[in-house]
Amino acid sequence: MFLTYLSPIFVKHSFLIRKSDVSMIFSERLAYARKQKKMKQADLGKLVGTSGDIIGKYERGENTPSIEVAAKIADALGVTVDYLVKEGEYQNIDNETLKRMKELEKLSPEDKSHVFAMLDAFFAKTKLQAILK
Repeated sequence: MFLTYLSPIFVKHSFLIRKSDVSMIFSERLAYARKQKKMKQADLGKLVGTSGDIIGKYERGENTPSIEVAAKIADALGVTVDYLVKEGEYQNIDNETLKRMKELEKLSPEDKSHVFAMLDAFFAKTKLQAILK
């Protein structure tokens, strides 16, 4: 799914999202992801080729990075660009999980069923432990 910039709005499929809504999502998630990594704004700035002051402006919603810079930020923080800009059910999938999901797609149907059975067992165990607490 792509967001297309048109003046002060983004077009997403058949409905509109205000640019300020996308900026708010981005700024909040950027700050959260950076803090989770225990990274300073200046350190993130160096990793993506900008300054800590600019990262601060992104986090406060005063500036919005280009898609290229947003991709560099996502890579540096180990998250997806989707996580930084979109709301949705799977916005918290990190790059490591995404890589494994792509590898899972390459497995044979039989191997996939074995992996899914193992995952189902772990999910059931987690649910049972939550109930017993």
